[in-house]
Amino acid sequence: MCTGHRKMMTFREGQRRSKAKLGLGIMLCILLVLGALVVGGYFFFERLISEKYYFCHRSLGFVPMLAACDGRADCRYGEDESNCVSNTNTTSNTTFPVRLVSDRLVLQVHTVGSRWSYVCAENWRGHHTQSTCQQLGYTESPRSVWVPVHSLPSQLPMSFSGVQAQQGPHEAHVYAGVMPQESCSSGSVISLSCSDCGFALGEDRIVGGSDTFVEEWPWQASLQWMEQHRCGGSLISLRWVLTAAHCFTSRTKAVDHWRVVLGKTIMGSSGGISVEKIIIHRSYKHTLNDYDIALMQLSKPVTTGDSVRPVCLPPYHLPLKTGEQLVVTGWGLLQENGQLASVLQKATVPLIDRQVCTRPSSYSNSITPRMLCAGYIEGGVDSCQGDSGGPLVYLTSHWQLIGVVSSGMGCARTNYPGIYTNISTVLEWIHTVIQNY
Repeated sequence: MCTGHRKMMTFREGQRRSKAKLGLGIMLCILLVLGALVVGGYFFFERLISEKYYFCHRSLGFVPMLAACDGRADCRYGEDESNCVSNTNTTSNTTFPVRLVSDRLVLQVHTVGSRWSYVCAENWRGHHTQSTCQQLGYTESPRSVWVPVHSLPSQLPMSFSGVQAQQGPHEAHVYAGVMPQESCSSGSVISLSCSDCGFALGEDRIVGGSDTFVEEWPWQASLQWMEQHRCGGSLISLRWVLTAAHCFTSRTKAVDHWRVVLGKTIMGSSGGISVEKIIIHRSYKHTLNDYDIALMQLSKPVTTGDSVRPVCLPPYHLPLKTGEQLVVTGWGLLQENGQLASVLQKATVPLIDRQVCTRPSSYSNSITPRMLCAGYIEGGVDSCQGDSGGPLVYLTSHWQLIGVVSSGMGCARTNYPGIYTNISTVLEWIHTVIQNY
């Protein structure tokens, strides 16, 4: 080991080294600032370009965004037309063969002779429950219970069918193996609960609304174009979100630019899920806002929890009366021509009688059978721009999706309540699209 003393640093040497360190620090700060400016500028111009131009990733070129998804390939290899919003006619001339009716969610099948019939409980097995729920678009937690025949709604025809005892677990669909019966020997029919849907931690801006938490409305989705909130939506199964057709304009038809954000109370773009397909109703008329409904297929199934859970689709013939209290949620404008809400809003709005909504002083003859009105004739509380596509829900034993925010004259104006797409009138289209994809 060497022994000795370290050489003492002179004052001048220390001064020179301090100046060198100071200069190096200033240089590093300048480089960091320049780097931040370059990165910020890149993302700024990248967003600016992406909003106005579609990037042809195979031919490495740009075309105007309005030229994307216009039915004509503008990229050399046609990338601009390869993944666009579709209005393909997925509804055939045949009736979707299974449905749930009344607030008891009783199963009906469409049998030979073009009639709907209840399914008797005898010979019903677990694999029948699973296959029927899967046909309706649900793969999570299918369950069935027996409902006494005497408790069925009297306003519906009493027709019955039964599963044949020899029908095995490999039959593709239950409706294909049922046969008409005069009555049920068990005295009961089948009711299905196909999904853990419609359950939330709470119950019960939207104009005139109040702050809320996404855990109270865990199906609420933010549909974002280029990381900017454009519309609301409702998660209805692990891979499907229901929204409004008018959210997809000529400028926003490229599917790969959309993301769906779930589980957020405060508006943000992090954690967005990419979209596989967007399908709007073929009969949608943007001039009339008729059939204002669309489905988005997510690129992967969601994981459910307290802040992410599907809402239930309503059954057919749900007894819903004028004045029933419904809830609309979203991040839309807090007032007409105002600003978007940063915190999720909720508002309670009553269902309005169609005759009131179609008065000459209101919407007159512009209300079609695919629409319903909810809100207050005197105004004050309403959905608004930015809420479009979002949920209008009704609480029975669980929350059911009654409507989709569609249109209206302004926001919260007197005589002009909110107009919503009536989900009960498009259920067959929803089930058919989900089954086909």
